[in-house]
Parts: sequence; C-alpha cells; structure tokens
Amino acid sequence: MKKIFYGWKIVFAGGALQFLQGMLLNQAFGVYVAVLVEERGWSKTSLSAAAALKSTEVALLGPVLGWMVDRFGSQGMVRAGVLLFGLGFILLSQIDTLAGFYGAFVILALGSSMFSNFLMSVSIIQWFEKRRTRALSALQMGGAIGGLFVFLVALSMQHFGWRVTAFGSGVIAILVGWPLACMIRSRPEDHGETIDGLPPAPKISGQPEAPAAPAFTARQALRTSAFWLISLGHACSLLVVIAINVHAITHIKVGLGYTLSQATLIFTLVTVGQFFGVILGWGLGEKFEKRKVAAACMLMHATGMLMLTYAIGPVMLVLGVLIHGTAWGLRGPFMQAIRADYFGRRSIGVIMGLSATITVFGHIIGPILAGAFADWNGNYRMGFTVLAMMAAAGSMFFLMARPPKMPEAEKVL
Repeated sequence: MKKIFYGWKIVFAGGALQFLQGMLLNQAFGVYVAVLVEERGWSKTSLSAAAALKSTEVALLGPVLGWMVDRFGSQGMVRAGVLLFGLGFILLSQIDTLAGFYGAFVILALGSSMFSNFLMSVSIIQWFEKRRTRALSALQMGGAIGGLFVFLVALSMQHFGWRVTAFGSGVIAILVGWPLACMIRSRPEDHGETIDGLPPAPKISGQPEAPAAPAFTARQALRTSAFWLISLGHACSLLVVIAINVHAITHIKVGLGYTLSQATLIFTLVTVGQFFGVILGWGLGEKFEKRKVAAACMLMHATGMLMLTYAIGPVMLVLGVLIHGTAWGLRGPFMQAIRADYFGRRSIGVIMGLSATITVFGHIIGPILAGAFADWNGNYRMGFTVLAMMAAAGSMFFLMARPPKMPEAEKVL
C-alpha cells in the first residue's frame, strides 16, 4: 500500500483545529455578543473592542510567532495554544464584569493565535509547493465546516446558558485539540520527507537546471511593493469579514427583525458559501493568477455586505451572506499562497507575521466602526455601507501586486 504523504496528515490536523476555532470562537463570537448585549446591557462598541483586542494581540505577536516558527518549528507552540484556548473559555464562563470579559478574552485570543490559520499555514507551506494552494484550501475548509456547526453553540446558549456553553467549549477544545496538536510537524526535511512527498528530480546531463524558487529574507520582502499591496488588500477584506462575524447576528436579529435562532441559522449560510468558495479555490488555485482572483473576491465581499445591510426579504438576505461567504472561502487560502509564491519558504513565518501588523487594522477598524455607528444611529446601515465601499476600493491593491524580482541575498532579518 502506498504510504500517505505526512503533509496531508498535517493538513487534516490543522483543518480539524481550525474547525474547533471556527465553531467555538470565530463564528460563534457574534452569538456571544448578541446574548451579552441583551443580558448584561454592555454596548456593542465595548464588546466589539474584544474582537479588536484579539486582533491587536495577533498583530503584536505575529512577527515574534513567525520568527519562532521559522526557527524552532510549530509543534510546541500549537500544543501550548490549545491549552490556553481551552483555559480562556473556562475563565470566560466565570466572568461577571466587562473587565473580566476582557481578561478572559486575552488568554483566549493568545491561545487561538498560537494555532491560528496563519501559524498552520506556515507549517503547510513548508510541506507543499506544487499542491500548496490545494493544501491551504483544505486547511481553510476546516474553519468553514466549523462555522456550519455554530448553531449548536447558539442552541446550547438557549438551553443551558452562555456560561455552561463557554465552560463546555473549553473542555472540548482541550480534549479534542490536544491529540490533533500532537500531529503537527514543522519541515519535511526534519522528518526524512521531501516537499510534496515527491522524489527529487533526476539531473539530466546537458539540460539546464530549473530556476530556483524565490527565497526572500524578511528584510528583502519589506522592500517590495508587493508585500505592502498584498497586506493592504488583505486588511481591506478583513474590514468586512470581521465586522460581519461580530455584528451580523445582532443586525439580522435587531435591525431586520428575525429571532436569534433564525439569525444564527442565516449567519450559518456564510459558512455554506465559504465552503463552496474553498472548493472553488481547490480547483482554481493553480489555474488563474491569484491576485486577480483576490481582486474579484473583494468586489464580492462588498456586494454581499450591501445586500446583507439593505435586505428587504429573506431571498436578498440569503444571497448576500452566500456571496460574502463564497468570496471569503475562495480568497482566504490565496492570501498565504500568494505570499509563499512571491517570497518563498525561507522566512515565510516572519514575512506573514510582519504582514499581520498591517492586516490587523482591518480586524480592528471593521468591528469597532460598525459597532460605533450602530450605537450612534441605532442601526448598522451606515457603518456596513462605509466598510463595503472600503473593501471594494481595496480590490485595486491586489491588481497592482505583481510578483517581485528576486534581489541579491542578504543577511536574514
């Protein structure tokens, strides 16, 4: 029997960990916001700041985490992250004040960042080259499928309360996440494997060698316009993604007049679209220019958000969330794949970590702007519209991000 390439086992483990994050936190955070606003009377802006806090933490730690992954590997970091992630949920179940909520969320955010999509992508990039986009799409699929089960979190809150739900989420995260974390490995060379699991290409006398893959240092990448343009485009996309994750359920429930169960079910369709987008990315990833696909997805994000904002009926609302979800699922894996294509494996962890210090502005501005406008006007229409227009304009960043030329070798940053 042919041996399964271990890289695909890492994809499975990473995707399963993203499933946990998607179901328990990333997609479920909006449910916590809706419940806590109603039960505790906390403002939407103050709760949105927690999502921004998570993103700020990722941005501050991103370059450090990237450097550590490049230097020491990801195994120990992922295991520690799973434990902190579970502990954060358990602490969240015990809070009574907004300050306590922030404290628990700091730990929760730290844990999630240590086995985030960013860190899992670094590991997968090290194991794949020719099938890199497919592997990254499969990783993203875990988060997409996790979002399909966010309704279980909402049902648990309705029947058992948010405290029991948060405590149970922490226990599940540790019991399920630990064995998955133990499957993660860093580089194929460290385990007697090769990239893509393929044997080295034989050298043929008289035939010129294939051009070497790009191997930028972090310092070299920072000097290219492509690094900044990709990062800015990525940040613009997150304006919409994070704002919808945090506020869509509340908007559908309060602004459009649906029940919490209906709002949660409709929001789940974002993940249905995301899943479809991931499947598209699996097939399109190696056939079309990634920057152009990403630019098209930005326009889809904007269109979906505007339809969600001004939905006059369930059909328009469903189409809006499906369009947005499809754009997210298709574009998401391309963000890391295009960086790896442009800059290579050499310092990809640091490069992606430095990029996170720019994309974090999308994380922060999106939910806070939407929440502030909602507290001011009593609805999300103006805030969502402004964010949709910014995302549409951001498509130009991807169109301008052409592959950089390989500079002379320098000392690694």
